[in-house]
Amino acid sequence: MTVRRILTIDNPADLAVLKQVSAPVAVVDDGVRALMDDMLETMYGAPGIGLAAVQIGELKRVVVMDLGDGEPDPEAKEGEDARRPKPRHFVNPEVLWASDELFPYEEGCLSIPEYFDEVKRPARVRVAYLDREGRRVEEDIEGLYAVCFQHELDHLNGVLFIDHLSRLRRERAVARVKKVARERAAA
Repeated sequence: MTVRRILTIDNPADLAVLKQVSAPVAVVDDGVRALMDDMLETMYGAPGIGLAAVQIGELKRVVVMDLGDGEPDPEAKEGEDARRPKPRHFVNPEVLWASDELFPYEEGCLSIPEYFDEVKRPARVRVAYLDREGRRVEEDIEGLYAVCFQHELDHLNGVLFIDHLSRLRRERAVARVKKVARERAAA
């Protein structure tokens, strides 16, 4: 497994890639599984809870997530609420149905570092995807799982979470990310 560089919006070349629509995956093979392994390693190292392949420059409809909702880790130190990893793998994900009810959630993104803002998305969705073995899965999801799924699916369609914000808030987000990047480069 390899940790890959995460594309960020402060770099014009990265942004151009992030705004592209990702291509469907024809078959889930060892190459796709290796990509998912690299994505998980990259996501855990960032740290984050979801990552789309486009965020590491791969224009493929592949997403990984780990919402931190795995089983409790019996080896965790006293006082820690550590959970075992529970990685989820999605190839060619899609939303089949979305509720009219919206769920507001303060989102962040590894490609938009250190910026968070509230986005309203459907509270419940029925989704379909191919799992790590290439089997088709359909399930109804809600809460953080639904938010993260929709956020990552947006990435595959060239949409960033800040695209759901007003123009003023989007411009503020971009300015802040660029400022943070300049400060890091100067340090």
